[in-house]
Amino acid sequence: MTDERRGDVEPVDGVLVALADPTRRQLLDLLAEQGEATATTLAARLPVSRQAVVKHLAVLDAAGLVSGGRVGREVRYAVRPAALDATARWMTALAADWDRRLANIKRVAEEAERDSR
Repeated sequence: MTDERRGDVEPVDGVLVALADPTRRQLLDLLAEQGEATATTLAARLPVSRQAVVKHLAVLDAAGLVSGGRVGREVRYAVRPAALDATARWMTALAADWDRRLANIKRVAEEAERDSR
């Protein structure tokens, strides 16, 4: 990967690391369903403690996938789709690059087969 493309991938790295954990994916699903929720509310729906949920939310927040806002004494979390959208765009570009490479391999193989006849 070139250095100029590396700058585009660094935020994606954080998203992929955050999404590697099934509990964090569940948290994102719950937040997508509910819109906003506290760590206590989320912990009630998962087989982990509130403290574990807070730690997972911190990883998601660092990756740009959620944000927490204080409302009174509570911190309410919500999904931030921009980082996920950027990751999806990166994955689409990567898939297109592989499709192009595979098409070239197919073309070369077909030409070699025709030339051998």
